[in-house]
Amino acid sequence: MKNIRNFCIIAHIDHGKSTIADRLLEFTKSVPSREMENQVLDNMDLERERGITIKSHAIQMDYIHNDQHFYLNLIDTPGHVDFSYEVSRSIAACEGALLIVDATQGIQAQTISNLYQAVDNNLVIIPVLNKIDLQNAMVEEMSDQVMDLTGCDKEDIILASGKTGQGVEEILNAIVERIPQPKGEQTKELQALIFDSIFNPYRGVISYFRIINGTLNQGDKIKFMATNKEYNAEEIGVLKYTLEPCKRLAAGDVGYIISSIKTSSEVKVGDTITHLENPCKEAIKGFQDVKPMVFAGVYPQDAKDYEELRSSIEKLQLNDASLTFVPESSLALGFGFRCGFLGLLHMEIIQERLEREFGIDVIATVPNVNYKIYTTKGECLEVYNPSGLPDPSHIEHIEEPYIIASIITKTDYIGAIMKLCIDKRGILKNQTYITTDRAEIIFEMPLSEVVFDFYDKLKSISKGYASFDYHQSDYKPSKLVKLEILLNGEPVDALSTLIYADNAYAFGRRMCEKLKELIPRQQFDIAIQAAIGSKIIARETVKAVRKDVTAKCYGGDITRKRKLLEKQKEGKKRMRQVGNVEVPQSAFLAVLKLD
Repeated sequence: MKNIRNFCIIAHIDHGKSTIADRLLEFTKSVPSREMENQVLDNMDLERERGITIKSHAIQMDYIHNDQHFYLNLIDTPGHVDFSYEVSRSIAACEGALLIVDATQGIQAQTISNLYQAVDNNLVIIPVLNKIDLQNAMVEEMSDQVMDLTGCDKEDIILASGKTGQGVEEILNAIVERIPQPKGEQTKELQALIFDSIFNPYRGVISYFRIINGTLNQGDKIKFMATNKEYNAEEIGVLKYTLEPCKRLAAGDVGYIISSIKTSSEVKVGDTITHLENPCKEAIKGFQDVKPMVFAGVYPQDAKDYEELRSSIEKLQLNDASLTFVPESSLALGFGFRCGFLGLLHMEIIQERLEREFGIDVIATVPNVNYKIYTTKGECLEVYNPSGLPDPSHIEHIEEPYIIASIITKTDYIGAIMKLCIDKRGILKNQTYITTDRAEIIFEMPLSEVVFDFYDKLKSISKGYASFDYHQSDYKPSKLVKLEILLNGEPVDALSTLIYADNAYAFGRRMCEKLKELIPRQQFDIAIQAAIGSKIIARETVKAVRKDVTAKCYGGDITRKRKLLEKQKEGKKRMRQVGNVEVPQSAFLAVLKLD
């Protein structure tokens, strides 16, 4: 055990975590040279295309230090705020963390958020200043920021460059010297924490775990404590570049287990593995259940794909434990699922993964947050979907979730950012200057205002400099109304939304205008209306595609033409009664991008 080191890499998005991980793997020759490429641990097409890490990735490296052989278990983590749950799981499986800060951008919101998480878990922090090879790197200034934040000495900060490979050996030496060996005893009962899992169509569920106490041998009879299911440890091994089987793993090791589990619901991230004959007394603590922030309906485009969609979401949930789902149905879209996501990027990624990895075309509805409805009978209902709202006469008041948002920005953009936050019903709580030209602004805001386009607007206003992080605080009473969209008098439940009363009129009008552009013209007029209860607040009409029935009348009395037009009018009227309007998928997506 004294030669094992478990560590993760934490940083803000785009500060160079995956690049530093590449250099560490190269230096320790953990990846064959012919397999080496940029972002070697990011194995999803989506991660490569967008240049972001979506999943935590674990890999073991061998390193010789002072003639001793060390096993370094690295877990690379995502930087985007929507994937912070992945970071919390990685931190739970480690004793130390590399805190990477970009020498050109300095401390940003997610850096602070991840650092606090690591400190709460008593991890040893190794500060690394990355990208020092760039011309605009401000090494002295950023070193002072890191010292202020972590309380370390200047000598403790490692200067590195993921691009050139400078400082990589110092990082490896610091990991061996500063990070403590894993705690735990091999003689105790087996206790192993599952921190991730994947589904393999041939071998079933493969779970990644970290052994806290005890030992595990191939062929042992084991049980999972949360589900109380029993299995055989058919294959165990370590996570090298590929899965490498071995006969025995002991306390402190990070590895994988294959035990022919075919149903994905039997494995829960954060569960404890123990022996069947000699189980441990209690499960490992410290794994919180994730709380989704944003809810949206996900429906198959073809109704017969419903069961396939269910099994695909279950397999995805295995790989992404922060996804939650329950079945629901909609008049417009049929049967589907109400899914909970950590944010809009998370929602977008899940949609793309369903389409790419499982080949299912899905329609997603307008995202909502969950509201608490207090009725006149004194009941409290949790509503994720506006269609679940009780009759307005039975509602006493509605409460919506608020968040504490931390924004770190250059001082030039403070005015514009404050205006944006106040327009989104934010209340300024605090403002502190980190340095002379960088400030942290703390706002309390309704989550529903942040869900749509807040992050995009923040980046536009600050030319990409401002960084944003948030956590949910509590629920507060709010003046909310249910805005419905009617097509020819019929409500489209998938487009209905709960919205702040003062914003309803403008939002309803923009929605009607947008739908007018997107709904294809029919043989009859389509009335698009936005309504609050029985009151219509906006209307647009999609004009009918009209055949010129009077073309054959040349000359003669006007009554001949009128007779033909009246006949056409009767047909249109009858058609409007039986005709239904298809809302294209682009209309649902356009609602998300309303500006």
